[in-house]
Amino acid sequence: MKPGLQLRLNQQLTLTPQLQQAIRLLQLSRLELESELRELAESNPLLELEGDADAAPADAAAEDATTDRADAADAGAEPLDSERTEEPWDEGFDVPSGGGAHDGDEAFEPQDAAPIGLHEHLLQQVELLKLSPRDRAIAIALIDAVDEDGYLREGLAPVQAALRDDTVDVAEIEAVRHRIQQLDPTGIASLDLRDCLTAQLRTLAPDTAHLHLAQAIVADHLDTLAKRDLARIARGLQVPPEAVAEAAALIRALDPRPGAALGAAPVEYVAPDAYVVREHGRWRVHLAAGNQPRLGINRHYSGLIARARREDAAYLKGQLQEARWLIKSLQQRADTLQRVAEAIVRQQSAFLDYGPEAMRPLVLREIAEEVGMHESTISRVTTRKYLHTPRGTFEFKYFFSSGVATEDGGAASATAVQALIRKLVDVENPRRPLSDQALADELNHRGIQVARRTVAKYREALRIPSSSERQRAG
Repeated sequence: MKPGLQLRLNQQLTLTPQLQQAIRLLQLSRLELESELRELAESNPLLELEGDADAAPADAAAEDATTDRADAADAGAEPLDSERTEEPWDEGFDVPSGGGAHDGDEAFEPQDAAPIGLHEHLLQQVELLKLSPRDRAIAIALIDAVDEDGYLREGLAPVQAALRDDTVDVAEIEAVRHRIQQLDPTGIASLDLRDCLTAQLRTLAPDTAHLHLAQAIVADHLDTLAKRDLARIARGLQVPPEAVAEAAALIRALDPRPGAALGAAPVEYVAPDAYVVREHGRWRVHLAAGNQPRLGINRHYSGLIARARREDAAYLKGQLQEARWLIKSLQQRADTLQRVAEAIVRQQSAFLDYGPEAMRPLVLREIAEEVGMHESTISRVTTRKYLHTPRGTFEFKYFFSSGVATEDGGAASATAVQALIRKLVDVENPRRPLSDQALADELNHRGIQVARRTVAKYREALRIPSSSERQRAG
């Protein structure tokens, strides 16, 4: 074998650091963007956020563009509740006579206590029980196995396996479990719904009206109660229907998911990225002010570049370039959001005028072609970005849906079909609710060709019960 040289040509796409940064900023939500900018400002001495006295624009064009866009947004944006200045939260504090806060003191800010989880809440109570080390270990294993609703849905076998002690039998675990069920919230660590309701009824006062009847219903007639067939329960237990109704009311007052209140995830609040307002008879889009943070270059540090030593000057120049890249990336992000939001509003103006029933089918490709961008870019823009409209605040992706064929050869969006199903159910006769087939027939009569199974899928997505369940509820 002899060594040789070969010349090959190939094409390779390379993302520059600037492009990588622009893509990353584009896919961030508004709240994530604010957090990201704070971190970047802390790590780059040349970068200053809006409001810093020493901040100077990176260049006149960049500052003018950023300022104009922010002013335009401020003019049309509706302030969020979190941005309102009238917040009388401090009325409950005792203020010393003679004035307010001292100069230089930081103002008090309301702080929400960190929410405690279900497992932590139960473990705190276990520490107050007088348990032996052996029972305490069993209690901890039981709490670890409880799901977010408060149930041991997999039974006691996983708990026994987690203890890794062959001498612990199911009877011991069951005894500790009954003690856990008496903790707050009552009924925790239950095996099923019947067990959970029984545990809660057991804690009521013995003289509670219809308590024994309620216990009998839970023990032997829970399925019949779910069907709301109170007459059958009355016949089975040979008691008056009125007594069954009152016992059923007692059961309905219990909590079928005792762990849900503590196990639920904290509420996440949505900050709109853009606002739609009607101006002079046309729908206009204004970006929220938070989407165009006005950034500047720190005058003090930029002035040191010419006088700094070579190593320090190189470092400051690098930071200055990164700051300028960031400002440019933010401008590109705001421009892309504006263009995509405007394209969506143009396509779905009928929704703004008439509601969900007028939503038209729309796919990412249509918006991509209209604004001259790739579908992947549109996907990034429409993820976790929210548009505030007179009809509510919706994620950009809400305005995209598949089409259902219509009689005239056109198409209706899945969102519009769901809205029609909701409307038909709202006005139906409660004594004779519409079946899925009846709903499909009515939609077909209106020119929308949809099958019964599609109606069932949309109804379930809307969390509308079946016609038999709606009839019992009515």
